[in-house]
Amino acid sequence: MTGNIQELRPRTPDSEKITINLGYVDLGHIDLLVEEGFFSNRTDFIRTAIRNQLDRHQEAVKQSVTRHKLDLGLRRYSREDLEAARARGEKLHIQVLGLAVIANDVPPELAAETIASIHVLGALQASPAVKAALSGRVA
Repeated sequence: MTGNIQELRPRTPDSEKITINLGYVDLGHIDLLVEEGFFSNRTDFIRTAIRNQLDRHQEAVKQSVTRHKLDLGLRRYSREDLEAARARGEKLHIQVLGLAVIANDVPPELAAETIASIHVLGALQASPAVKAALSGRVA
């Protein structure tokens, strides 16, 4: 029966893995707080610290998003979106704070023809061929 199951829509990951370097003393402090039960693990501590800093600077971030005219969150560009832009004779300037996704069925030629620039604060998901075609336009 499992052979008949089809994924209707590919699932977009809701996070990006990052690597950080910490000094041993800082790491020891984190481990102590985890050991004392303040946090469930190191990742929980780091996520909490990041969220606290984002909350602390929320107004500055909000103003910057407005000033730079960034789309906030997940922004998906389908083949149909790019074909419509081409039909209008329009070049897209993609500006996203979050995750920008260019659909897997977008050919590199179409992306190169319709996307003038990309500025993503967060992550860009696109096929390797599309990323290569747009490499000079990504800020």
